[in-house]
Amino acid sequence: MYELKTKENDNSVLEFIERIDNSRKKEDAYRLLDIFSETTGYDAKMWGPSIIGFGSYHYKYKTGHEGDAPLVGFSPRKAKISLYFATGDPNREKLLDTFGKHTSGKACVYINQMADIDESVLKQLILQSVTYLQTIYTENH
Repeated sequence: MYELKTKENDNSVLEFIERIDNSRKKEDAYRLLDIFSETTGYDAKMWGPSIIGFGSYHYKYKTGHEGDAPLVGFSPRKAKISLYFATGDPNREKLLDTFGKHTSGKACVYINQMADIDESVLKQLILQSVTYLQTIYTENH
């Protein structure tokens, strides 16, 4: 049976951020921590070794695969900062058009630094993602 690696754990978010070598990335991580916490109203939790997540939901796919995941989150990785939003949200692209300098994958949006993005659009993306997931997975709110 498949074992999900990215699980919520009790590791310290602040200790994780303090271990970031790059001072700008560390500063950006603290700014993101503030924005995500204030916008979601959830406490930050570590998910796996390197994702800072906010809130959670339980998903179950048609295949039978199920698990828990953060509603939204971020990870200050070496190359770029990964922002985690809902997959499948049809309204995400419209907000990303005004977000600033980024690239995106299926679930992640990647930024180099906070100075490249519009923080008000980030807050909208966070709220939209949380609302979208809570609508789909209604048993969690």
